[in-house]
Amino acid sequence: MRSSLLKAVFVAGVLFSQVAVAQDANELYKTATNFMRNGDYSNAVLVLNQALQLDPDNFEYRKQLGFTFYLKGDLIKAKSVIEPLLNRKEADVQVFQIAGNIYQGREEWKTAQRMYEKAIRKFPNSGELYNDNGTLAMNFKMYDGALRSWIKGIEQDPGFPGNYYNATKTYYYSNNPLWCILYGETFMNMESFTTRTAEIRNIVLESYKKLFNDPSLFDSMVPEEEGKKGKKSRGDNGFSQAFKQCMGKQLSVITGGVDPDALIMARTRFLLDWYNSYGSSYPYALFDFQQKMLQQGMFESYNHWLFGPAANQAGYKAWIALHKQEYDDFLKYQRNHPLKPRPDEYYNDGKFTLINAGY
Repeated sequence: MRSSLLKAVFVAGVLFSQVAVAQDANELYKTATNFMRNGDYSNAVLVLNQALQLDPDNFEYRKQLGFTFYLKGDLIKAKSVIEPLLNRKEADVQVFQIAGNIYQGREEWKTAQRMYEKAIRKFPNSGELYNDNGTLAMNFKMYDGALRSWIKGIEQDPGFPGNYYNATKTYYYSNNPLWCILYGETFMNMESFTTRTAEIRNIVLESYKKLFNDPSLFDSMVPEEEGKKGKKSRGDNGFSQAFKQCMGKQLSVITGGVDPDALIMARTRFLLDWYNSYGSSYPYALFDFQQKMLQQGMFESYNHWLFGPAANQAGYKAWIALHKQEYDDFLKYQRNHPLKPRPDEYYNDGKFTLINAGY
């Protein structure tokens, strides 16, 4: 009886000690992350090493230590800490991203490429990894390969905005403004108020100008009745042709140039025609989002938000001043009802020609 009690007390003591150590290590980790947030990487390294003395096998602590060395600019130590983690079963998307940054910082391009290939095999639905892999290809000036990676990222992880951003920028140097328009507007709704938003806003407006200034871009169309009977399939080029047909009908609306007012008219008529002809064949979250804005009476405000700052900053501010309540209502609605791209609505056939890389 006594020996059993002593054993129980001993076990309880060991467990209590382990819990105490874990709590102490976790407190140190929190302290280290605060140092990281404040840019004090030397103190972050010191405290993370203290946490690892208490919990040496902790994957998260080691990952953050490697990342801190990277931020500190010590790529040799960063690599020595991160590389062993890549083969551990706990290896997550983030540790592969950190490793990629380290390899690129050390200009170990081939190692980075092999690492991304391994990471994507392990996490085939990670938009972040496709995005980083595309950036690596762009550093090699492999423009087609970069765009292919970003498009694959959109297909596999439609909720990650970075691939839309990079694909839009790259498509801008092709003779296909359609995907600039679709991917750019999608991105602006996913990342609404950053410097990248302003950059893409200009590209989308210029892409509409390119589209309406070159009627030959509408030449490749499907007969209307054929399009109505068509059925959705992944990567089916019929989506692109359907878009061109519906948008091509709006050429007559663009009589005084491409500006927010003309685009409101053209895009409204496009939506009405789209849902009459192709909506059931090619469901698309962005068009459903636009249609909802139209039904809620917010489509005018939405389009001024999309295009106004790029078209004419003074005119945009004047419009807001005259329509403050409806614009505020739109912004509130937008915050509470964000665009959410849906899986299985991937229509890009992957065919593109970059006419001027521009990088």
